[in-house]
Amino acid sequence: MKIMMASSKSLLVSLLFLSFLFLFTTFASAEPCANHRFDEGKTFASCTDLPSLNFSLHWNYRSSSHTVDIAIRHGGVDKEKPPSTWMAWAINPYSKGMVGSQSLVAFRRDDGTMAAYTSPITSYGTQLQQGNLSFPVNGLSSVVNENEMIIFATLTLPENTTTVNHLWQEGPLVGNVPGIHRLSGPNVGSMGTLDFLSGKIVLDKPSSSRNKGKIVHGVLCTFGWGFLIPIGALVARYGKQYLGQGPAWFYIHIACQCIGYLLGLVGGIIGILLWKGVFGGGSIHGIGSHQYIGIVLLCLGVIQVIVGFFFRPQKEDKKRIYFNVFHYLIGYGSIGLSIANVFLGFKLVHLKVGAWPQLTYIVAISFLVCIAAILEGVGCWKRIKASKTPMEKENQLVAA
Repeated sequence: MKIMMASSKSLLVSLLFLSFLFLFTTFASAEPCANHRFDEGKTFASCTDLPSLNFSLHWNYRSSSHTVDIAIRHGGVDKEKPPSTWMAWAINPYSKGMVGSQSLVAFRRDDGTMAAYTSPITSYGTQLQQGNLSFPVNGLSSVVNENEMIIFATLTLPENTTTVNHLWQEGPLVGNVPGIHRLSGPNVGSMGTLDFLSGKIVLDKPSSSRNKGKIVHGVLCTFGWGFLIPIGALVARYGKQYLGQGPAWFYIHIACQCIGYLLGLVGGIIGILLWKGVFGGGSIHGIGSHQYIGIVLLCLGVIQVIVGFFFRPQKEDKKRIYFNVFHYLIGYGSIGLSIANVFLGFKLVHLKVGAWPQLTYIVAISFLVCIAAILEGVGCWKRIKASKTPMEKENQLVAA
């Protein structure tokens, strides 16, 4: 009995000790930024530990001048090791998300000196080039202490602006050039809203409807523009040779082109809705190469359909040759732009889908290219054979 009581007391003491230890570590880690002392002697009235990537943000907000002094700390940087990481913190005055954000970037160069500069982000393919921001930035500098990198700056915010969309990011350093950050895990969700007055931070969660919209947009455009329309072009090119002079090849060609265009049209509309932020995640400020090419493709598709159905001359018409040249140029140009835009779309995908969609499309397009090469070779051989005179054919038979 005494042994059981002693064991119970020991267990109770252990539980109490663990409880106090848990509470201590919880409160100690709740606001570690509040206990931080800057070697540079700077002090900040407010701070918060950002929820990912080991970032902390300190600031002094002055409502009278609409300015905010900030310090962004990024831990996990070893001063004694060669530089391998860049850090960035940004405000997006236009919407939530990466494109349109106005960033502060810092990294340690190979020679040990610090680089700190501003970089406006206009596309997902940015290399964080230096440039002016849409609001004034003063006193920009950066330092590396024992285990962290810090950016200091003073921002002048628009009047009556206290809540901002902000982002924070890290990535690999290639030489003295920032490389692309990871496209999965905490690197994708490192954004939210920040209230400089209350210190409240709301972390943006990925929108499931936006992700589904991206998938539907990609599937429709890839299958419609990037696969069916090239098949329709192959049918138009080789249909007469292998399907006869009847109308079968023409109907197959029209079916592939119309279905492909309709799928691409629906996919393009979904893409515009994604760009406008209808599916969540905010709208995208500015237009990148992917959007430009998509708009051009929609316009070319409309022109091709209208001209093909309503302005197609008869075979005997002398103007038919001009129509054919125009039709070929628009058609093959659209195919080239479609394939290029499909790969640009794969590059922009931020979902955890891996490389298999792009590899699948490469295999499919390679298969079509091989078929086209075979059909072209067989067609050339048939034309050469048909062009021989009866005397040449007779001599060939005698020689055999």
